Amino acid sequence: MNKVPLTVKGAEKLRAELEELKFVVRPRIINAIATARAHGDLKENAEYHAAKEQQSFAEGRIKEIESKLSNAQIIDVTQVDANGKVVFGATVEIEDVETEKRVTYQIVGEDEANIKESRISIGSPIARALIGKQVEDIVTVKAPGGNVDYEIISIEYI
Repeated sequence: MNKVPLTVKGAEKLRAELEELKFVVRPRIINAIATARAHGDLKENAEYHAAKEQQSFAEGRIKEIESKLSNAQIIDVTQVDANGKVVFGATVEIEDVETEKRVTYQIVGEDEANIKESRISIGSPIARALIGKQVEDIVTVKAPGGNVDYEIISIEYI
């Protein structure tokens, strides 16, 4: 299976979620199932069925996170010799050439992408256009409404 790029912070978040699921959520669900079982008839026991559903969801998420971490290529952008170019994990400030509107994005793996946190996937059109470019380069992004030109204002490796 191909390795999936993941930032150090992304890997830390996944590990924290995995620990929470294994050592907090899982025991709580086991206790809820035991309590519901003590109430008797399981066929019509809504608490039991709800707890079993939660257990199924939690176990599925645990397996998903373990799989992601085992297939991850964790990249520490602070250790990458980027020579001033945009690379995976870099934080890039760009400006729309036409409107002069500035935005800042960090280029991350698909699992870490969250536009509300200004984290875009390495596979997104903007990220693909930026990779390998330098400050003051103009990049053209193919957007649904037509091509948009951006100038790279700054690149940070944090």
